[in-house]
Amino acid sequence: MGTVTNITRVKFSVGELVHHRLFDYRGVIVDVDKNFQATDEWYETVARSRPPKNKPWYHVLVHENEHSTYVAEQNLEPDDSEKPIIHPMLEHFFTKFDNGKYVRNEPVN
Repeated sequence: MGTVTNITRVKFSVGELVHHRLFDYRGVIVDVDKNFQATDEWYETVARSRPPKNKPWYHVLVHENEHSTYVAEQNLEPDDSEKPIIHPMLEHFFTKFDNGKYVRNEPVN
């Protein structure tokens, strides 16, 4: 018999607009981890709602701010406003905003 792999499905993809359910901010996904990748110390200090570590986590640029956050999937929902995000790092990750979603930059070799 073959081995069974545990496939984690992610709800959001890079470039999608999201809304944080608890802290009421908008943002855009810039990276996805299929499970928690930060330190236990960070989790104990920052992740106060204790979201599951074995579910997807997202790197999010926060609208009208200069920082990014690391957010558990359970705390995010789609942002259907189709309004662009204002963030100084947008051009580092994306080339354009098209139909309510950001388009990723082509990788530089």
